[in-house]
Parts: sequence; C-alpha cells; structure tokens
Amino acid sequence: MYRFLICFVCAMSLCAATIGQVDHFEDGTTQGWQINSLGFGGIVTQPANESTGGPAGANDNFLKLNSAGGAGPGSRLVANNLFAQWSGNYTALGLTAIAMDLRNLGATDLSIRLMLENPLGGPPTDIAVTDAIALPSGGGWTQVQFDLTPAALTVVAGDVNALLANVTGLRIYHNDTAAFPGPAITATLGVDNVTALGGQQPVPEPATEMFVAGGLAAGLVRRAWMRPRRA
Repeated sequence: MYRFLICFVCAMSLCAATIGQVDHFEDGTTQGWQINSLGFGGIVTQPANESTGGPAGANDNFLKLNSAGGAGPGSRLVANNLFAQWSGNYTALGLTAIAMDLRNLGATDLSIRLMLENPLGGPPTDIAVTDAIALPSGGGWTQVQFDLTPAALTVVAGDVNALLANVTGLRIYHNDTAAFPGPAITATLGVDNVTALGGQQPVPEPATEMFVAGGLAAGLVRRAWMRPRRA
C-alpha cells in the first residue's frame, strides 16, 4: 500500500528542464535538491547550501551532501530532485548530458552516478543509471559529464526510451555498481554548476556559470510516495 503526497505549487510548464539551465546555488537555497523525500524513518541531515568554497573559490556557493553510514534514512549518499526543474522530455529537448562540478570532501573514495526515473502514480516504472565517476578522497573540484544517451545508460527497470521521454526524477548518488540504492557510507560530497547539455554545447567554465540563464522555475512541485528502500 502506498501513500501519496502531491503538492502542486507551480504549473508543470514552468517546472521543466531546458538546455543550458544551471543549478549554481548562488541564491542560497538547495534549488530543490533534498533527501528522505518521504519524510519517514527519522531525522536526517538535509543537503546544505555552503556560501563559499565552490569551484570559483571564495564566495562561490555550492551544495553539500552528507551521509552518516550505518542503517536507515541518511545512511546512503543520495540527493533527489523530483517533479521540478530537472523533469521533462529529454529526447524532445535534445538533452544528452548533464555536467557538474564535484568534490569529495570526505575520507572515503566515491563512485558518483545519476539515476533517472519516471514515477507516475506510484513507484517508478522506468529507471536507468549512468556510468560512475570516480572521486578519490582528498581531491579538489573536478568538472565531470554524465552521458544520458540511451546506449550509455544502464536500465534498472522498464524502458529507457519511455524514461527519457518523461523524466520526473533525478538523483545524484554513490554506488560502485550500476544499481539503486547504493550502499551505506559515511561521506561528504560537494556539488556545483549542475548543467543541462545538448548537441555540441560546451560545458561553461566554472567561474562564469553563475551568469548562465538557468530557466529555473520559481516554484517547485513536490511529491512523495511511501515505499521501502528509498533514502
């Protein structure tokens, strides 16, 4: 049995991905990135907006993710963005990759992936994950790019073409293997300049990305469902 919580706070036409949009976190918020969206199982440390120390240095905001290891909510390194600016028809948009700056701020090596999903009235029916990006502990900021073309994705459930035509959830998470969820781990990850790419569009330089028009919605649609194994 599932319990649904759907909060319509903006029109769906406003909450959709666009080529060139950037989550740069300069507004002091997490721009819709969160964990434990279901709100059950205990208190967890939510992603935080750090006001300095991003790829551009002093006064460059970034998103910081934490996981506590052990068991239960907050034990895995994961953040999600559901029914908001990363939703949309990636195929029609020509959205073929997502770039971002990452930094492993913890003491454990990480393997970072993206997971795409399209829950419609219940648990996701179509799920796929990207190849992993290795982030050794103690490293600096690294600009990475995740390939979202069908051939580059590993299908976890359903059909990859149906998924790319209707993405409603995007997750950043750690896992050495192409599966979800990832293992429990004590970790800290910095994330900045999450950028939607298409065609031959180059990745913006970190120092100038804050000036790129992101096309981000002022409101966000929030939805949660009750089911096991969601961090």
